[in-house]
Amino acid sequence: MNPIFERRKRIIILAMCILASLYLLKLFGLQVVDKKYKEAAERNAIREITITPPRGLIYDRNDSLLVYNEAAYDLMVIPKDVREFDTTDLCNTLDITKEELIKRLEKARNYSPLLPSIIEQQMKKEDYGYLQEKMHKFPGFFVQNRILRSYPVPIAAHILGYIGEVTEEQLTNDSYYQMGDYIGISGIEKSYEEELRGVKGKHMVLVDVNNREQGSYKNGAEDVEAIPGKNLWSTLDMGLQKYGEWLMEGKKGSIVAIEPATGEVLCIVSSPSYDPNLLVGKNRSKNYAALNADMNNTPLFNRALKACYPPGSTFKLANGLIAQQERVIVPSTYYSCGGGYTFGSHRLKCHSHAGSDLIDAVRCSCNAYFCHAFYNTVSNRRYRTIQEGYQVWKDHINQLGFGQKFNTDLPYESKGIIPSVEFFNTRYNGHWNGNSIISMAIGQGEVGATPMQMANLLAIIANRGYYYKPHVVRAIGTKDTPNTRYAQKIDAGIEQKYFTPIIEGMRLVVTSGTGRQAQVPGIEIAGKTGTAQNPHGEDHSVFACFAPVDHPQITVFVLVENGSWGGVLAARIASLITEYYFNREIKQTEKEKQVRDHKIYYRNNAR
Repeated sequence: MNPIFERRKRIIILAMCILASLYLLKLFGLQVVDKKYKEAAERNAIREITITPPRGLIYDRNDSLLVYNEAAYDLMVIPKDVREFDTTDLCNTLDITKEELIKRLEKARNYSPLLPSIIEQQMKKEDYGYLQEKMHKFPGFFVQNRILRSYPVPIAAHILGYIGEVTEEQLTNDSYYQMGDYIGISGIEKSYEEELRGVKGKHMVLVDVNNREQGSYKNGAEDVEAIPGKNLWSTLDMGLQKYGEWLMEGKKGSIVAIEPATGEVLCIVSSPSYDPNLLVGKNRSKNYAALNADMNNTPLFNRALKACYPPGSTFKLANGLIAQQERVIVPSTYYSCGGGYTFGSHRLKCHSHAGSDLIDAVRCSCNAYFCHAFYNTVSNRRYRTIQEGYQVWKDHINQLGFGQKFNTDLPYESKGIIPSVEFFNTRYNGHWNGNSIISMAIGQGEVGATPMQMANLLAIIANRGYYYKPHVVRAIGTKDTPNTRYAQKIDAGIEQKYFTPIIEGMRLVVTSGTGRQAQVPGIEIAGKTGTAQNPHGEDHSVFACFAPVDHPQITVFVLVENGSWGGVLAARIASLITEYYFNREIKQTEKEKQVRDHKIYYRNNAR
């Protein structure tokens, strides 16, 4: 044989062997080493179904169920698996238009062609059963279990909150969530989202060419069990909350009750309110839009935490404490009244009486007394300038819980308004004194506070100088696992001895002063009336109290918008709340009727 031909033959055979070896190595890599093609093939026959864990339940302080779960179903789609199907049939089954279906499919493709997205959410059992019979007609679609919240007693909507679909920003910031997942939007649902949501599981199932499930993959070997969310025990007293909301029907305002020994919120009423079941299910968006559009009643607005009111005469209690702490007054300090406080050509009126010491000034709510005390506090000769004196007063008022947030599990709270030195320097061009801001002495003018802040002031007074941050969850996981996040005792910066004359004055307010409507037979109450001026209509009715005087178990703050003088309406409501809390029944039926029948006129711009 020709040696040249033989050499060429060997080269060709060698080249073919090399090519065959490379081809075999490539096949080995694809089939054995590289799993992605195998996994891609398996995805055509295996479906991973996310198991959403049951969300934690929410109870009241006495084990009454406030929030539980109900089953619902979502129709999901994996865009890459979709094949030609009868769109008219699916649209009729879901009761949506073809245009809407196309829009939803396009949104799913834009999110991810490989990951599941929601096409129809929160279907009822009946709709799910009807759809399940037709699923073989819709390749690429499948049904996933979903859990909805339900409220057996439609109360405490603002504090319990609600859940809603995650936003794109939340999807980006937290890998736990997928498109279509639900997350706490407000209230306890938001504050304790991580505890309530649990841990997701997964279920691997075999699917045939007709999109029908054929059973578990590998007998469930690759399934992961979902871990349910933790249950919560709130601080709320369901009976008290329900009764408070009933008393406030037809009125605008708030009731806040706190257990002073712990800072636990016993009830928190914001009126008008709404049925929390309205923000559950397929109609949630429509119902939310309707509630949000009700500008006259603003039912979504949480007045207890976000409304910033002039606290009125209840603020005199804080000024009386600070004036003592700053050594401006002692209990026996006497200021004459004569019908008001005069400064320059102005006069801040008061009901006519000769004058008062501190205890009597609290009892009869003397404007003149607290104006003198406030002026002498911020203009104290110990401080070189009005700015320095005012800053000392502001530091005290901040330490009493005003002008700042509590930063607990209370959702979306306002910090209120306590102006800075810079604010007044700007307003008065640096030239001002105690009389320039004298309205703050009686809780008017530039000061603003939330009902929660006022209820907390009463807790400080009841405790004689300290408080625990107000909060609404007392146990997490089990009833015997206390929520210790807010267990730190906070010093209010006022010596204990200075509370004695304030409390005595408050006791006299109820027994013989402006708050006699707050009396409850058998329970000694210390209280303070208030009238918060309102530029948009009738003044707001305000009352603050705690009981019993010697061993306080509850503090109550009530504000009724446009309710006029505090002793008329707010004091009666506080009295009934206190009576119900201790006795679980109401014997003051005539007072209850007066509160329920009380009609209030609201202007369109009053809130």
